[in-house]
Amino acid sequence: MTKDQWASFCSFKEDFKKQCAVWEQKAEILGLSVLQSKAALNDGVPLYPLENPIVYNTALDAVCDQDSIKLIVIADNPGKDEQLHKNRKYLVGLSGKIAAGFFKKHPELDIDFRKNVIILNKTPVHTAKTKELKALAASDPLIQSLIDESQMWMAQRTAELHIQLGCPLWLVGYAELKGKGIFSLYRDTLKNTYTSSFPVSGEKENCFNKVFVFQHFSMNRFTIDLFHHADAGQKLQELLEQKGTQHRKEIFL
Repeated sequence: MTKDQWASFCSFKEDFKKQCAVWEQKAEILGLSVLQSKAALNDGVPLYPLENPIVYNTALDAVCDQDSIKLIVIADNPGKDEQLHKNRKYLVGLSGKIAAGFFKKHPELDIDFRKNVIILNKTPVHTAKTKELKALAASDPLIQSLIDESQMWMAQRTAELHIQLGCPLWLVGYAELKGKGIFSLYRDTLKNTYTSSFPVSGEKENCFNKVFVFQHFSMNRFTIDLFHHADAGQKLQELLEQKGTQHRKEIFL
């Protein structure tokens, strides 16, 4: 990273860490962990140790100024593996293993998923399954406010970081970005941040065109969707840009 990029990343990381601490305090006051456990139980999820209702990605602390950041990946929210004390990292469960495997299988992309990628979420609020965020939001207006606040914060600050780093940004998790899905507020805030950050149309479009939308890595949906109806012999980088742009236009109408 350049000196300015490193400074921007450090500012983002420290602000994110502090903001998670604020959300953790709110979560404790609101009894969020009890509601998260209840939502999981109602959803048929086997009992598991709920250790961190709000999850800061500690993998960010391992990034140094000499690292080459080639991609930002935005997943949904921390799941059962991500929230464990021993982890507190994003995309370390099955979906993360599938993602890491994709890049390992395609060395032509020249990306190590654990070294060249900044991994973030649309909200640091944990649920065993993403759809349980709806149940949490419906349980208490203050919980709804916390989830909304976290989405808006993450969207705005992530877009600002992306602008500084200049690498591609992948939004994975197509379904809940559509219409009035769980992450529609994240979607709208993200786009508005690019618009307000760049009043000059050409600059705005240049940066926003580096945002690509894909299906989630879970259940191998990312790969299945990527190669569906792919032209024989088409280069992978071209295919990624084509599919990611197609879904971006569908999501950001």
